[in-house]
Amino acid sequence: MQRPLAGLTRHNLVTELTAGVTLLAIAIPLNIGYAQIAGLPPTAGLYALIVPTLIYALMVSSRQLVVSPDAAAAALVASSIGGLAAAGSADYASLALAQAIISGILFVLMAVFKLGFLASFLSKPILVGFVGGLALDIMVSQIAKMLGVKIDSGGEFVEKVSGLILGLNTFNAWSLGVAAASVAVLLLGRRFLPRIPWALVVLIASTIVVVVADLDDRGVDVLGAVPAGPPALTWPVLDWTMWFALVPSAIALTLVTTAEGLLVSRSYAEKRGYPFHANRDLLALGLGNVAAGAQGSFAMGASTSRTAAMDQAGSRTQLPSLVLAVGTLLLLMFGTALLADIPSPAIGAVVGVAILPLLGIREFRQLWRQDRFEFAVAATCFLVTLFVGAIPGILVAFVLALINLAQRAANPTIDVLEANDDAKQSLLEDAPTGATTAPGLVVVRMAAPLFFANGAVFTAAVKRAVTGADQPVRHVVVDMEAVTDIDVTGAEAFESLEHWLRDNDVTLAFSRVRPPTRARLEELGLVSGQAFFATNRAAVAALAGRDGAPQD
Repeated sequence: MQRPLAGLTRHNLVTELTAGVTLLAIAIPLNIGYAQIAGLPPTAGLYALIVPTLIYALMVSSRQLVVSPDAAAAALVASSIGGLAAAGSADYASLALAQAIISGILFVLMAVFKLGFLASFLSKPILVGFVGGLALDIMVSQIAKMLGVKIDSGGEFVEKVSGLILGLNTFNAWSLGVAAASVAVLLLGRRFLPRIPWALVVLIASTIVVVVADLDDRGVDVLGAVPAGPPALTWPVLDWTMWFALVPSAIALTLVTTAEGLLVSRSYAEKRGYPFHANRDLLALGLGNVAAGAQGSFAMGASTSRTAAMDQAGSRTQLPSLVLAVGTLLLLMFGTALLADIPSPAIGAVVGVAILPLLGIREFRQLWRQDRFEFAVAATCFLVTLFVGAIPGILVAFVLALINLAQRAANPTIDVLEANDDAKQSLLEDAPTGATTAPGLVVVRMAAPLFFANGAVFTAAVKRAVTGADQPVRHVVVDMEAVTDIDVTGAEAFESLEHWLRDNDVTLAFSRVRPPTRARLEELGLVSGQAFFATNRAAVAALAGRDGAPQD
């Protein structure tokens, strides 16, 4: 079993500690903002950086992946719990804790039963659309915060936009000034001096300006008092009906985090040359989320941006996460007074700039150029998430994934082969038919399992190859190398093809059949005296009158 803090040596200790300070500077302002997005107090975001982060860092196989509440998770928490309780209430906080615990249990179950593959259904277009919809919903709230306009942050997207537009006449010029300066510093700083923690610089500088100029008396909202002290062990007390009501949103959180987390974790492991164990990473996420829900925080997920920042800082271990946990604990015990005067417009600017990449503008443009259907999948998921809700968005995402999968599987590559096994003619294109492999013989290859979605397509393609040939066909050989499985519906289609070939005095044979596939053919009753050949050349030689013999 991999030891904790794998990769840490005396040679990289200073680099890892320095990266930890950088992570602390990045995470604290962002987590305060994400807690506000989720409708929870700032401490909910800070508590996640202590015990849950410690547990995850000591358990995970990835040496670099950083976990924390992020923008997408915060928006999903707000949208899913907002209809069950009022934001800011005790019931709301209890629901957020329970949701994190359920998500953690689901992570653990996925690790135990090795179900990480389920996240593969969330393809890139689905993630781009889903996260982009959540990000735009967040952006409206942050713009309102930067303008000093009061809106219902727990409302639906249309309600937020309407509230923002109707409240523009109440905007606060001082708030706008603080926000504009913060955005300028963040964007220019990130471009020219990316290694400096500009989010922390912005919050410190804006807080000093607010205090010195008494801007809170001129209408600029500030964070307010933050309770001091370490997180305490707790447990949400809810009716069973409320626990069950949280399950769909917890599933959505788990799947999105699994998809993004495993993808990022695997990519960095391959990039930096260390081992990656998906199930152990899922277990670490599970234990971290249970810990989050049991000590006053909300659901955690993989943070792509913070992981990238740590990679750029030279970190190759989980030590920065431990530095983050210790630093946050010290802040909560001795420094919460420093947080009270942080201006809300500056927090809105920090969060707004952080989530700009999540809007997926570049990814949407790329999808439009590469594949219009994939673009439509992303756009549909985006619109449903934005205008209907996060849970319907994830459900639509899965339906679209299945439709996309079925659409591709229903049109596999089916070719007539030449004698040297090269493709001679596709039977799915509108090209003229007539090609044969050898006089009186056609070798057909389908590059997919034979199942309910493509059985009829395969049958029609073979019939077209026989009837459209430019000379009479007496033998059909099916190259089975890529047919790794056959279901009952596919078997029925194959059986009907056998009858049709027999009625037209055409023999059927098989080539390059894998042993498991041959056993499946026999199990389904599809083997009744047909010849089996080791290669297509052997089939052509035997059936076209040259030397060759069927395979035993």
